[in-house]
Amino acid sequence: MQAPIEIAFQNCDPSEAVRSEILRLAQRLEKFSSRITSCHVAIIREEKRSRHGGPFKVDIRIAMPGHKDVIVNRTHDDKPEREHVMVAVREAFGAAQRQVEDAQRDLRGEVKLHAVEDHGRVAKFLAGEDAGFIETPDGREIYFHRNAVLDDAFDQLRVGSEIRFVEEEGDKGAQASTVRLVGKHHPV
Repeated sequence: MQAPIEIAFQNCDPSEAVRSEILRLAQRLEKFSSRITSCHVAIIREEKRSRHGGPFKVDIRIAMPGHKDVIVNRTHDDKPEREHVMVAVREAFGAAQRQVEDAQRDLRGEVKLHAVEDHGRVAKFLAGEDAGFIETPDGREIYFHRNAVLDDAFDQLRVGSEIRFVEEEGDKGAQASTVRLVGKHHPV
């Protein structure tokens, strides 16, 4: 890295152990790209909601010439393990590593293809089974199974629920994989 790693602590006391871990993880990123010129890390303790304090948020900004900055903003909800700063730091750097690897692929001209998601609505459920059918905007019905629904959201689905999915050819015709519920709490 051309510039020293910058580390800031907000709403929490600076820690040499955390600082050392950040330096180790940031230097490890250089194995994935020699183009990293700077790395800024902010460790933010969310406002206290209980006597134990809130979870940590970790913001990372990595500059790479020839590519947009790699930005990681990891908020860790209310899961108890996220109240440990080292867990939050390692998860954020894991996300940063994946983005740096993607950036390197982009710079080499390698394209990572993602399946295009279709959209539709749940048309019906099969009685006594963990499965149903999705109606597409063109009127086709696509089979889906509980195992294809992401984020354990199968039980939240209702007839008429808007969803996104990837269509595949199954043994008995079209079926949906990676079914994702769309709504206020579920991103598109």
